[in-house]
Amino acid sequence: MTKNIEDYYAPWVKGIPMYISDHIELAWRKPELHRMMSNENPLPPSEKVLEAMFKYAKMTNRYPDQGLIVRSKIAEINGVAGPQNVMIGNGSSEVYDNIFRMFIEPGDEVIQHTPCFGIYGLRGKLLGAKMVDVPMIYKDNLLHFDPDGLMKAVTDKTKIIVIPNPNNPSGNFMDPQYFEPFAKLGIPLVVDEAYIEYAGLGVSQVELTKKYKNVFITRTLSKAYGLAGMRFGYTIAHEDTLKQVAGSLLPWNVGTIPMWAALAAFEDTEGLAERVKFNNDAISFISESLSVIPGFVVFPSKTNYILFDCGATGKTGKEVLAYAETKGIILRGESRKYGSDGWFRVTIGSKEENELFVDTVLEFFGVKK
Repeated sequence: MTKNIEDYYAPWVKGIPMYISDHIELAWRKPELHRMMSNENPLPPSEKVLEAMFKYAKMTNRYPDQGLIVRSKIAEINGVAGPQNVMIGNGSSEVYDNIFRMFIEPGDEVIQHTPCFGIYGLRGKLLGAKMVDVPMIYKDNLLHFDPDGLMKAVTDKTKIIVIPNPNNPSGNFMDPQYFEPFAKLGIPLVVDEAYIEYAGLGVSQVELTKKYKNVFITRTLSKAYGLAGMRFGYTIAHEDTLKQVAGSLLPWNVGTIPMWAALAAFEDTEGLAERVKFNNDAISFISESLSVIPGFVVFPSKTNYILFDCGATGKTGKEVLAYAETKGIILRGESRKYGSDGWFRVTIGSKEENELFVDTVLEFFGVKK
């Protein structure tokens, strides 16, 4: 008897759509709009990084190596033993995928602290995992981590615990003392440090990888380093663990250009410092400028975006997004949560874009500068 193609899909993948970021598609279709929605860096790559791109573009007729030099540089920066403690990927999204596929079987549970980065759920569900959501606590106009809630969610089916630090989209860190109890469980613990450079590596949990074989620190060059289009990410973990997890890698998963561009970015410490200062100054400017709006919640951020809740003003986040688009700005929408429809987010832009955004929001809420 002939079967249909639908009969051959794994049951847990049926109905999973292709991941599409509508706001990014809109930005490429209408380049005249200001891209203040995707946690991108508004500053272009430095000349040192561009020189590396041009140099190695001439060598792309050859297969890349395993990235020993850039992995060694990452190890040096983070104070771990060597390249054996580093695995690189096509963005940190591929890194999550590689880690997840080495542990998850259909029916396993993955704990995530919500709201959080949507890629965790996308990759987990693709492998047949049940995503266990532990909501952050919204109190005193802040989103608080709930380590007790995370711990209570652990069961004998828990295969992975993911904690973004700082969190996306709330922009805050979990207190350092709460990480080691999760590491001690032995369950694979992924600490997503995509935005760590804005606060400095001194607040990283990378030291846990020296004590616990189950801890993974994940990072990306898409944010502070400003290389979102190059797709380079990495994880730091115990050598014995990465020997096995690296078995999930596709051969030559990171191309020659992004690999050497990443090395140039790591070596360009002045370029990173410039980007971090620009970003953090802009966070302060926007936060202070909008704090004058009555009932408008501005969440403190250690990242390159700021989360807002305007629910108490009687307005919705969708209304703000629609008004901003009339001014040529694309913002990031957020789903309804904690009884409010007022959530939305802005990504730091150029100096002119940040000023335009502030003026637009103040105008929308009828507040004079």
